[in-house]
Amino acid sequence: MQFVPWRSIASWRCIACGDCCKLYSVVLNFHEWLKIVKTYGVEQTVSGLDKLFIKRREDGSCSFLSNSWNKCACGIQYMKPKACQIWPFKILARPEYGYPNEAAFWQGGNCLFVYVDPMCNGVRYGSPTFEFANFTLKEFVDISLGLRTNQQRTTAYTGLARPYVSFGSLSRNY
Repeated sequence: MQFVPWRSIASWRCIACGDCCKLYSVVLNFHEWLKIVKTYGVEQTVSGLDKLFIKRREDGSCSFLSNSWNKCACGIQYMKPKACQIWPFKILARPEYGYPNEAAFWQGGNCLFVYVDPMCNGVRYGSPTFEFANFTLKEFVDISLGLRTNQQRTTAYTGLARPYVSFGSLSRNY
């Protein structure tokens, strides 16, 4: 798969299709794994040879994927792993996928390289809009760097009172 540099993206918006939760396994760091295990039990996770993952259902989707009103949402939005928070973007210290000039993004005096996974249906190609370049992308980078945890532009919005999809009570999926 060839990742696309951010300067080729006009805008991005989560359309709550759930494809990211169906197509990819979520790798967890130890802290994320521990939070999920303490809240939902170890049975909601799986360990690989050298990685920890969120358990997947028989259909391949994330065990925390919720579907309501034909929109998909994260059942653990308030503790969503960083890999999920920044998808479909890859924020790297080096231009690992080429196109260094098109992928370069300056944040706090540091040059990072930002790419997008073309599998995301919320990506619109073209020249970056002001909103995307100055607000949405910056939020992704801030989350990636650990400078913020709350999501406003970088998650699904379905017109509810909050700027992200949230379901009042969470239940264990077995």
